[in-house]
Amino acid sequence: MAMNNIFGLFANSPFKPIQRHSEKVTECCSYLVDFFEATFRGEWDKAEKLREKISEAEKEADILKRDIRLKLPRGLFMPIARTDLLELTTQQDKLANYAKDIAGRMFGRRCAFPASMEKDFMDYVCRSLDAAVQANRVITEMDNLLETGFKGREFEMVNQMINQLDSIEDDTDHMQVNLRLALREVEESYNPVDVMFLYKILEWIGVLADQAQRVGSRIELMLARA
Repeated sequence: MAMNNIFGLFANSPFKPIQRHSEKVTECCSYLVDFFEATFRGEWDKAEKLREKISEAEKEADILKRDIRLKLPRGLFMPIARTDLLELTTQQDKLANYAKDIAGRMFGRRCAFPASMEKDFMDYVCRSLDAAVQANRVITEMDNLLETGFKGREFEMVNQMINQLDSIEDDTDHMQVNLRLALREVEESYNPVDVMFLYKILEWIGVLADQAQRVGSRIELMLARA
């Protein structure tokens, strides 16, 4: 890329490429809803197609991440440190990686949760994904925050949005505990290996919310340095 194009990409706002990456990561995670609904119905062919969509979105996110790393200028004056922007990209990229791993492992084992757990489980999945969506909303607001010089009402609003990430993560913790109890009640009817696998799936989905919270924490630290 020519130097003037690089400056055009990052000079007005260092967040534009990171926002595009965040949107792709959020898209990748969002496919998990339909994926798990397919597993409850035993529609493994459909689940495979959704797993492929997740994998493709994760690859596209990797390409965007690589572009940011290669093209983010070193000597360009920016209100946010280059290292902070790169670390933020790394943290949000992990969300796509986790989504791909969850779908891949679930499809590979082809062991679905009990039908009696479907509603509560899907609520748990959606709440965990709420964290990823909320992290994306925070990143979307960064341009407005840049315009205000990282202060004022916009700054307070972004901090409130980050605090909401903590609340979402707390919700998923409680939901995971209840789902573990529900799985315990029926675990005797499952192969022990399958039971342990399902417990791990519950844990991995919770990691999505944990990772989104880490993205928020990274933004919070970044703003403290701005």
